[in-house]
Amino acid sequence: MFFPYKKMAYRKVRAGLSGSMHSQGLDKEEIQTASLELEWDMEKELEEPCADGFQLEPAENRIAGGSPGVAIPELDHIEPSVSPHGRFERLEEDPDYVTHFTRPISKGQRNSVCPVVRYLLVGTALFVLGLIVGRFTRSTPGSVSAPPADTDFYQRVLSDITIDYLFIHSFIPRALNSLSTEDGELSRALYLLRQWTELGLTDVHLVNYSVLLSLPSSSPNTITVKTSGQCFYPNRQPCHTGSPQPTSNNQLFSFAAYSASGTLEGEMFDVQYGNIQDLSKANASTNGTNKIALLKLGQAPLLYKLSLLVEAGFAGVLTYVDPCDLPRQEDLQSKAFSITLNPGGDPSTPMYPSIAGSYRELRADLTSLLVQPISASLARELLSLPEFLKKGHCIPLAAPATQVRKTIVLTIGTKTSYKTIHNVIGYLKGATNPDRYVLVGGRHGSWLGDAMNEWSGGAAVMTQIITSLTIQARKGWQPDRTTVFCSWGGSEFGNIGSFEWGENQVVLQSNAVAYISLHHPVSGKGPLHSVASPSLLQLKLLNCTRRGNCTGPNVNSVQTSGDVNFFANHLAIPTAEFAFQETSAGKKTSFLSEAFFPDNSSVLETLDPSFSLHETVAKVTGAAILRVVSDPVLPFYPLDIALEIQNKLKGGELSSEELLQKAASLRESTAFFQSEMMRPANDPKERDPSHVRMLNDVLRDLERSFTVPQPPPGLYRNILYNLNVHATEFSILKDAQDMQRQDKMNQSLSQVLNAINSAERLIRSGLELFENDPTQTN
Repeated sequence: MFFPYKKMAYRKVRAGLSGSMHSQGLDKEEIQTASLELEWDMEKELEEPCADGFQLEPAENRIAGGSPGVAIPELDHIEPSVSPHGRFERLEEDPDYVTHFTRPISKGQRNSVCPVVRYLLVGTALFVLGLIVGRFTRSTPGSVSAPPADTDFYQRVLSDITIDYLFIHSFIPRALNSLSTEDGELSRALYLLRQWTELGLTDVHLVNYSVLLSLPSSSPNTITVKTSGQCFYPNRQPCHTGSPQPTSNNQLFSFAAYSASGTLEGEMFDVQYGNIQDLSKANASTNGTNKIALLKLGQAPLLYKLSLLVEAGFAGVLTYVDPCDLPRQEDLQSKAFSITLNPGGDPSTPMYPSIAGSYRELRADLTSLLVQPISASLARELLSLPEFLKKGHCIPLAAPATQVRKTIVLTIGTKTSYKTIHNVIGYLKGATNPDRYVLVGGRHGSWLGDAMNEWSGGAAVMTQIITSLTIQARKGWQPDRTTVFCSWGGSEFGNIGSFEWGENQVVLQSNAVAYISLHHPVSGKGPLHSVASPSLLQLKLLNCTRRGNCTGPNVNSVQTSGDVNFFANHLAIPTAEFAFQETSAGKKTSFLSEAFFPDNSSVLETLDPSFSLHETVAKVTGAAILRVVSDPVLPFYPLDIALEIQNKLKGGELSSEELLQKAASLRESTAFFQSEMMRPANDPKERDPSHVRMLNDVLRDLERSFTVPQPPPGLYRNILYNLNVHATEFSILKDAQDMQRQDKMNQSLSQVLNAINSAERLIRSGLELFENDPTQTN
């Protein structure tokens, strides 16, 4: 079917698909203007003579994602935003946009066809109406039919998520944590298994893995200033002398998992955030070998900065969090923390699952560096700076220019041990596509056995979402796709549970559709933030504070901590996570979540005493899950990816003309695909189930085109993700530019070019697949 609109967003032309595709370079502001245009001017478009009877509902009545008969509810303070790019983006409004997909139709043809079409439409409508009336008047008593579309369905599902439920589900895990058990993680996993089974999930089971964990030794690590002889624990408390005294768990667990062990003596250098410029200054001022870096967390992944320190010749690292980078400075300056140096999974079985019979590598440490996290107060002591100011402007910690370097003796002891971790997996089976999985993941593991605040919020939100969905399932509702609920163990040691389960599930490579994360839903009282891959930017919500003060869209594709790592980085499926935070993932505050601070049992009540923030996250996440499991066409938008790529390349110092042309060509292909393939599939009158399934496979696989084989340590293989919200170019290109190595620049540019080519080949193969289908009518 062809719709000859004068102002049609995309002109449907199949001939010439194999011809050249070119788009003029767009300024960044013009790209953003095109990407943020929300609606058609439908009245003007429908004024054109003979629109083939094609009509759209008013904007306020349309369903986001195209699901028929399903309305997105108006959440308290959180409302779904209108699609910023949409399936009908008006590219022709872009003055610099030139499309080569054109097939005009003469005015005489339109005028001759219009009367006939009008009569045909009237007759068809009367015929269909008669069939519908006959169908319902002749229904057999007692027959079972599919439940009718209910415009209030989303509202009913989300209304079941209430504060009372969340209050109950958060305190039951707290009571469980208070039990004295030998294996706290196992008891929590068994509790969730029983609870999910009672709620009605099918095939709920435990999946156990024996993995290699790095644990602290029986005595805490120490930092000694050689010139003064002062010895400190990581939290700045003086070391015990004379008779031994009890050691607190906080002192023992202030360590870096999988760090090298031993004793190191060397000069300490303040390298700030450990970027290339900071390390260049340190190298220019010394020729020593046993150098110990005083390093701030933030701005870049810790593993990435450690790799730079190894190249710069450092042997040890003292890492801390600058109080000026924290959204809340109280009660953390004197606290040490824990970190993990594990990039993901069981270190003894790298890139393959830890199942019976697997070969085990004894990897006690994953770096040659001796790494020790310390409190900000100890960092201030080592830098010989005055005490913290009670009031006034926060001054970042930095070594005075005239300071004489101190010699530090660093003593670190860790031990490795094989332990069993437990995943809880439960299914809500789909009806139409039961072999397509939408994964919803949280965690029940914690760094300390009694650290309830680390995991209970996400577990409570997930349990209530399960409760709401199973209530509707008992009434006859069934999602289109299977929903897989996952609670991971071993997350704090490097997302071990999710990596091992994912590596052992070959079927996920072809059947996993998306991953929705509930890693840490409430970590602050600030506005709601959304982290989503570019494919899922259409699920963005208005950024509102809990008082309802909306400040505009706030969604970004940034690297984040937690078990989402495997699914975004290795499986490369679209991901999304919604959470309340104090601030966004800015340049300084990004990657501060790599630090595990000692748990404070009162934090949860302080942040969200009424559980209203948790309820909001549950509603928002529940709405996103419903979209992905129920929409006939997956709510993934390839044009968003193309626009994101153009924005990353625009103005980049390493961007070549060839890269820009390839990005423009990808935009052209995705725009055509989104208009000509996705739009008809969302129309029940034109929908073909086999075509919808093939279309969804293309949408699912698109992000996999943007995975590179060996990125720098700590950076995602999926290059669509940024390091922070302010990043304006691909992370691998930024790294190559900072390193000033021509071979690395050429390699990174080739990887980006190959990724764009691979994505366009996938889109074009989808277009050709539909073009060559003999059942497809023009």
